[in-house]
Amino acid sequence: MRAALAEAELALATGDVPVGAVVLDPGGEVIGRGHNEREATGDPTGHAEILALRAAARHRGEWRLSGCTLAVTLEPCVMCAGATVLSRVDRLVYGARDPKAGAAGSLWDLVRDPRLNHRPEVIPSDLVGEDVAAACSDLLTRFFARRRG
Repeated sequence: MRAALAEAELALATGDVPVGAVVLDPGGEVIGRGHNEREATGDPTGHAEILALRAAARHRGEWRLSGCTLAVTLEPCVMCAGATVLSRVDRLVYGARDPKAGAAGSLWDLVRDPRLNHRPEVIPSDLVGEDVAAACSDLLTRFFARRRG
């Protein structure tokens, strides 16, 4: 999760919402990284999770990321939750809940929908450790406080 937080810090330089993500292979090696780039690229799909999953798929040479873990600083939105399911990652770990748009248990629970053929294990913010969850939340809180004025 610390690597995902480092990615989130990179998003700040471009004025993007500070969200970072990493994909780890079964041995714990980071094989994909990403941070929000919507503002920097003008791409509405430029979310941290999407970019990290794309990088991991390139690294592996295939779209199936079985055995991998996606760690992200903010609970994924519907688009990113869908990509998480479709990429076949085994585990999703997130640092801060998103009550307004979260799709891994807060507002929706897309990743654990029993109608889907793949459902990753979800490790939510309350299970990642208070210090990590607080760091993820604090980064977002500071960003939006500065933006509001």
